[in-house]
Parts: sequence; structure tokens; C-alpha cells
Amino acid sequence: MIKFYFSILSIFLTTGIIAQQIDNGNMEDWDDLGSSSEEPSNWNSFMSATGGLAFFGSQQVEQSSDVSSSSTGMYSARVFSKSTLGIIANGNLTLGRINMGSSTPSSPDNYNFSSTTDGDFSQALTTMPDSLVFWVKYNANSNSDSARVRAVIHDDYDYRDPTDAGSESHTVAVASLNYLPTNGWERKAIPFQYVGPSTTPAFILITFTTNNIPGGGSAGDEVFIDDVELIYNSSSELNEIEVKKWVAYHHTLGLQLSQQFESNEFLCISNLMGQKIHSGTTEELIGIKLKSGMYIVSHQTGSSKIISE
Repeated sequence: MIKFYFSILSIFLTTGIIAQQIDNGNMEDWDDLGSSSEEPSNWNSFMSATGGLAFFGSQQVEQSSDVSSSSTGMYSARVFSKSTLGIIANGNLTLGRINMGSSTPSSPDNYNFSSTTDGDFSQALTTMPDSLVFWVKYNANSNSDSARVRAVIHDDYDYRDPTDAGSESHTVAVASLNYLPTNGWERKAIPFQYVGPSTTPAFILITFTTNNIPGGGSAGDEVFIDDVELIYNSSSELNEIEVKKWVAYHHTLGLQLSQQFESNEFLCISNLMGQKIHSGTTEELIGIKLKSGMYIVSHQTGSSKIISE
């Protein structure tokens, strides 16, 4: 798959850090559009797979004009499952490359991997984001099925997902979520857990699948993916004005807003699943009560921060 461009959404910070983003996370650019091999630029599916059974790969991703009301773009990626001779092939979209090595879905010969020497099948990332955020609409034939997203930040190694023994020592951080069918479009936010043992980020491998179980689900299950972003929340990455604008929270006192906020500035408070809890101007949100836990507070400028009790 040809990568047409390399985009970095750069936030110039007082520490000199550049906050990297995912290339074509908004799914606006597509390769081979209109053919069976169409894929969102910088993302890969079965049509660009490798392995002994790669010639069996079929189209399981396509451009869609179905987007959330919050999207600034025109397109999303529709990823869908198929049935072949009674075997369910989960829809699979990745920043790496799919290896098709077995007709048994759960076989360890089937995996996604970062091909670190090939920019078409890997995504460089040398920073340390706090969370992965994306918009999704998941339709499944069974309300008990779960789709899956997993993002692994790793060092300079051809990392595999599912993680094998050779990849384990190259893990820097993981953000993973299995989620049920949605009621329309939902925003998901997943914190990265810096589990190590590696501490040298070099690449990120993200995988979206229509079911968390290989071969699970039904033909026609689908996930629509859009606006995949990385969030950076460290106060060291914010200039002095931004730091003053952030909030502190204690569950017995409600939301305590910094005096640096103007009364008409807009905030949105979501849980870590991306579900909106409250939104409004700072004046409207003064004194609201929140349960103990962690929340994402997004400011009208587009910046956001994870806060907790």
C-alpha cells in the first residue's frame, strides 16, 4: 500500500517536544479508491496481506460517507466481516501488515505486525501519548459480541499482535478495549498503560477488528472508524497559559474551575469510554457533582486532559 504523505500534527511545547499523531487518522485519504483493493492511506487490510494464504484475502474495508456529527471530514472506514465456507473472517484494519498463515482463525500463524523497514506497513512514533481516542459505530448481529481495538507502542522491532514471546520484551505501552455494539457513533478514549519492559518508543501498531475472538461474530458485522488521535496530557507539554486553564476535581466538592477560565469557555466532560457526562460553559458547570473516578475534560480549543479524584 502506498503511503502518499507523512503528516505530523506538531504541538510546539515549552520543553521542545513534538507531539506526533497518526497519519490519515481521519480516514480522508484512500488508495485504489473504487477497486476491490481500496484501503485508507497508511492503513492496511487483507488486500495488502502477506503470508502463505494471502491470495485468499478479500475486500473487507471500504470508504464510507457515514460519519459522526462531530467529524470535520467527509469519510470513515467501514470494516466488515465475511463468511467463507462457514469460517468467519473478522474485518481487520491495521497500521502494520496482516500475515495470513493459516485457515484456522485462532492459529498463531495469523497476526498483524509492524514491518519496521517498510514505511507502508509501519507507523513511526517516538513520543509517549497518554491515550488513544477515536470515533466508532459498531453494528453486530448479536448484541453480546464485542469488537476490539488494540494499540501497542513498541521499540525498533517487528512487533506482532497478538503478542508472541519474541515481541513481549519490546513492549513500551498498551491501550486495549473490547466494546459492545454501539447506539450510533460513540467516542472512545483508552489510556495507555506504560507496562514496559522497553522504555524506547519507536513505532505504534494499532489494530481494529470486528470481533475480539478470531473467527467470532457473524458475516456482515461492521465497525465504522474515524478520527483516530493520540492525546497528550502531561503538564510539561502545556504552555503556561494552558496549564492555568486546567481544572482540579474532588468528588465531595464538585468541579472546581480555575479562576483563569472565562465564564463563557466551553468544556466537555467524558468518561474514559468516551461517553459524554456533562458539557457546557464553565459558568454552567460550576458546582456539578461527579462520582469518584477518572474523566476526560476537553476544552473548546481542542486540548484535553485526564483528571481523577
